[in-house]
Amino acid sequence: MKAMILAAGKGTRVRPLTYDLPKPMIPVLGKPVMAYLIEHLRKHGVSEIMVNVSHLHEKIEEYFGEGEQFGVQIGYSFEGYTKEDGEVVAVPIGSAGGMKKIQEFGGFFDDTTIVLCGDALIDLDLKAALLEHRRKGAMATVITKEVPWDKVSSYGVVVTDQDGRITQFQEKPKQEEALSNFISTGIYIFEPEVIDLIPSGVEFDIGSQLFPLLAEKGMPFYAQGRPFNWLDIGSVSDYWEVLQNVLTGEVNHMDVPGIQIQPGLWVGLNTSIDWNGTTIKGPVYIGSGVKIEAGSTIIGPTWIGHGSHICEGAEIVRSVLFEYTRVLNDVTLHETIVFKDYSIDRSGEMKHSSEYSSDEWLNARDRRRSRRKDGAEETDSTLEKISA
Repeated sequence: MKAMILAAGKGTRVRPLTYDLPKPMIPVLGKPVMAYLIEHLRKHGVSEIMVNVSHLHEKIEEYFGEGEQFGVQIGYSFEGYTKEDGEVVAVPIGSAGGMKKIQEFGGFFDDTTIVLCGDALIDLDLKAALLEHRRKGAMATVITKEVPWDKVSSYGVVVTDQDGRITQFQEKPKQEEALSNFISTGIYIFEPEVIDLIPSGVEFDIGSQLFPLLAEKGMPFYAQGRPFNWLDIGSVSDYWEVLQNVLTGEVNHMDVPGIQIQPGLWVGLNTSIDWNGTTIKGPVYIGSGVKIEAGSTIIGPTWIGHGSHICEGAEIVRSVLFEYTRVLNDVTLHETIVFKDYSIDRSGEMKHSSEYSSDEWLNARDRRRSRRKDGAEETDSTLEKISA
């Protein structure tokens, strides 16, 4: 069995994280989502993996290389072009179009292939899914999950007969138009014949075009509802919830890194915590090189990325701070993600740092700027002397 990871999307619903990161590189417990997928594939004996890339493709390619460190072979298919001035322009051609491009280039899909979206954490038993796929003589299989009706508009909706054969597929229908609340998880099993049905040289999507075509033609197209963990990072609010679930230990086989120095508190190397008046209630992870000043309050589930700095009197509650975030004196962050110059609350509302009436956080790499308790800025005396 071979595998394909879909990684060419721009991840617009996960902005601002995807301003600087392709969606499969969004970290969970300090490791990209796609790394977990590759490790899971390897665990089930899959060693040949193709990845279609486009938006910020070089970050994926530089991290994963050709897969040696993961014990697999990884190949890439770039979707886009380069201008005469050398600028690289990303032009995704659809999830199915990307597979067709790979097939026409080198004929990779000559065996049963599992296809995964690169933005979800899963622990699906792939061998069991493959067995059922073959037992039914399926040409294509979709792994499904039941979701609340108010969530169906975010997914592809699957309609089946009593044997599990897919009769209709609706891509992100309105709730009132949805014919089912069983949705596609973005995990598929394809036989090579499926690729033959994809038109050449055009943008073509799996969910909105290929699947309705398979259902319309009455092909052996089946759904499988299996018990497994599926943590989809479809939006920023999803990402916040995923990290909350992971930190509270609700996801099997995902351990918090670092060393547990007290119940519910993990730290990386060379952290500095002043416990004078400081309160930390886990689960909390404090990354390497983080400085926690006296009088701070940190309530979990909270993740504090490496190189960060929590100033005196700051309060961090159920939040995620990316690396090198300095939270200033007496600032409170409640159920917030902080990523560089942006904050995102639990509902997904995004604010730029300039929209706040005063500084809330800064780049911890910049040691020249901090804030007094009264809100005034001060300059590091040592650097001031150097610059004089």
